[in-house]
Amino acid sequence: MTNLKLPPAMAELRPALRDIVTQGRTQAPYFTALLSSKDGLQITIDNREERVTELAPSAGTVLSAFDGQTTYEQALTGFERDKVSQAARQLLHGASFATYKAPNGANQRQGDFATPLQSDPADLSIREKLDRCRELHKRVKGRDPRIVNAQVGYIELNEHAVFADHHVDLAQRVQRVRIFVFVVVAGQDGQVQYDYRSKAGGAGWEVLEFSDEEIQNLVDSAVALLSAERIEPGEYQAITTPGVSGVICHESFGHGVETDMFVKQRARAAHFIDRIVGSPLVNIWDDPSRAGGYGSYFFDDEGQAAAPTQIVEDGIFRRGITDLYSANALGIPRSANGRRQDYSRKAYARMSNTYFGPGTSTLEEMLAQVDHGIYLDKWSSGMEDPQGWGIQVTCHYGHEIRGGRITGRVFAPIGISGYVPDVMQSISAVSNVLHFDAGTCGKGHKESVPVASGGPHLLLKARLG
Repeated sequence: MTNLKLPPAMAELRPALRDIVTQGRTQAPYFTALLSSKDGLQITIDNREERVTELAPSAGTVLSAFDGQTTYEQALTGFERDKVSQAARQLLHGASFATYKAPNGANQRQGDFATPLQSDPADLSIREKLDRCRELHKRVKGRDPRIVNAQVGYIELNEHAVFADHHVDLAQRVQRVRIFVFVVVAGQDGQVQYDYRSKAGGAGWEVLEFSDEEIQNLVDSAVALLSAERIEPGEYQAITTPGVSGVICHESFGHGVETDMFVKQRARAAHFIDRIVGSPLVNIWDDPSRAGGYGSYFFDDEGQAAAPTQIVEDGIFRRGITDLYSANALGIPRSANGRRQDYSRKAYARMSNTYFGPGTSTLEEMLAQVDHGIYLDKWSSGMEDPQGWGIQVTCHYGHEIRGGRITGRVFAPIGISGYVPDVMQSISAVSNVLHFDAGTCGKGHKESVPVASGGPHLLLKARLG
């Protein structure tokens, strides 16, 4: 039996949702209820201080009525049955609904789902989590005399949800954890540089361990940046690490294909469906069902079961990702991407785990194809322009490739820019490994949700500067 560890008030209200939904359907063609509870913890340790912060919790109910054209919603704090029933009556009072064929009742679904965990954060005290972070910080800070500060940061996000409509009764517990190590070094000339590593997943503490070798490599790369050069602007052959590949994917075929932007006519990608947008080696997916993904879940905030969506197939743009409203407005199938920051915010089409699919090349084979180019090691930020379909990705640093080998020559920082189809069509090799980076993504500058992006190594041509 799945142990959801639902908050008691949520568990108590859940059996009453069918009656509340039935009440709503007396007037609305499609009526749903979402119970959502989110909380978290953040620990930060550096050479000067320690901070333990409980992230602002949210817990509430969302009632939604939809007629294929308009969404009517009522959100309220907490899970009290009488208040939820009253809110349902208020939502429906005076509303006039268009004719709409609601989702087919033959697709009845029910189930309880929880993130598989080996070391459940809920079973550890705050003191135990703090001690683990302290131990990691201790292993880092004295490793090199040039280290002037070391920081360890831990974040856990705890999410519970229950969704009900006239044929669905679903509940989930989603657990996410993330830890990062940040190292600052100083040279004899007073120059300061930094580097960082992180680990994360839809999992427990078992995915957060750092080996001594990983820590030493982090310190060595930070020290190497003290002698980094500025790159000469121009077009280069480049190999992107999976993290950099993921950011390119996130900015180009993530934000650019969230189909609420199609409805608003703010995305150039809307005009490229079933057209070539990349080389035949390019396959792009968004998959909230991916085991262990930081952006994973079992169903979205509109009750759609998590499943992979192929956005680009062999270089051809097939479809975007949807929420309920945009799918109906555009007359296209739904994907499981209707997500809310919390119960008080509306659902939008949002990414989950977005990534380039793997190819067949090894990294060594890709390097052998480059006489002179750049190995783009790590990203630091990304930006997109859905209307113009341009992207900019800033890499924290990159290494020179010379004669098919990565040299010790380092460039930092490095910017990548270009028109999305041009960048995608320049891809000439894709490696056979996958890796993901975790993060938080906003819709513009708001509506934050946990996501992951990644992929394999890519060999491409791009303008660097």
